[in-house]
Amino acid sequence: MNNFNKLQAELRDRPRTWLVTGCAGFIGSNLTEFLLKLDQRVVGLDNFSTGYRHNLDDLLSVLSPAQRHRFRFMEGDIRDLPACRRAVEGVDVVLHQAALGSVPRSIDDPVATSDANVAGFLNMLVAARDAQVKSFVYASSSATYGDHAALPKVEDRIGRPLSPYAVSKCVNELYAEVFARCYGFGSVGLRYFNVFGKRQDPNGAYAAVIPKWIGSMIAGGEVVINGDGSTTRDFCHVSNAIQANVLAAMLQDPCTSEIYNVAVDDATSLNRLFAYLKAILHAYGVAVRRGPVHAEFRRGDIRHSQADIGKAVRALGYTPEFRIFAGLEATVPSYLKRHAQAFPAPAPAEAAIAAQGQEAMAAAQAAPDIGRVNGYRVAG
Repeated sequence: MNNFNKLQAELRDRPRTWLVTGCAGFIGSNLTEFLLKLDQRVVGLDNFSTGYRHNLDDLLSVLSPAQRHRFRFMEGDIRDLPACRRAVEGVDVVLHQAALGSVPRSIDDPVATSDANVAGFLNMLVAARDAQVKSFVYASSSATYGDHAALPKVEDRIGRPLSPYAVSKCVNELYAEVFARCYGFGSVGLRYFNVFGKRQDPNGAYAAVIPKWIGSMIAGGEVVINGDGSTTRDFCHVSNAIQANVLAAMLQDPCTSEIYNVAVDDATSLNRLFAYLKAILHAYGVAVRRGPVHAEFRRGDIRHSQADIGKAVRALGYTPEFRIFAGLEATVPSYLKRHAQAFPAPAPAEAAIAAQGQEAMAAAQAAPDIGRVNGYRVAG
């Protein structure tokens, strides 16, 4: 039994009260669902600026009446300190996910990004410190690595930030460290690397690449790749992020500040990602006939990203459950279900399902590699 399984058993025996900020968002709603299924008590805080009520409806629909009863929702804004103080009352653990994400959004509106991500984060730290919360875990980002070119990314080596969003996450980490030194209030920052999964919004100007592409492919629309497609990312399924949050919350030193990468230690190019999605959708009967359209590389983006997860593995016992292809296979059905133009797959026999999966993997693996980046093999 690994660390995570042991912790789940312990939490079932001794439930805690958790605050999840941004509970109506993508990662926040998945965290909330996981904790409630584990029979924990959960307070959710959201202002619906980027989260959705239908995410809450969806997660509550898969819970038992007893589990739903353990959830208390508060509509509020982390930029409002009194709202933060109300939210942390009686809470054992804070999982702070609320933020304005997206590098392009931060370039368009750096003031709004700072208000939510810096001032809002500071409010949550102050409220949690004053309430003597036992554990504080927050979402940081791989964007903090900035222009540091070396791969894989190691927690203690960062470069200059490339966007206002990256600056906001760097400031979060600095505030967390100062609170540990000045007040003895510890925390854990999780540097997420391109998290994806169910409930990630496929629409809007700031949609992330995976949900946006899945939605476009299902609808027969255009898939746009910024650059030549050789850009790489360490794509991380949301279940891995959930595991990291729970491990960090239960195992952190209450008086120190720590940072961990949350990823799978792999680099997948956008070209390879397109091939994976095309193959998986083909297995569901969705024919993707259009190739990608290439546009200019976006300002503020990092060219190549891959995490070293050794620190989280050693200190937390973090063991990613899903790598990229398996994570995409787990994700695609939720978009097929919700999309108006989805093509429902028939219910084939188990042998046929296995054959489809093998066919999809073989087709995706046939995509060309682009060689190595700084000595590390990356997929093309």
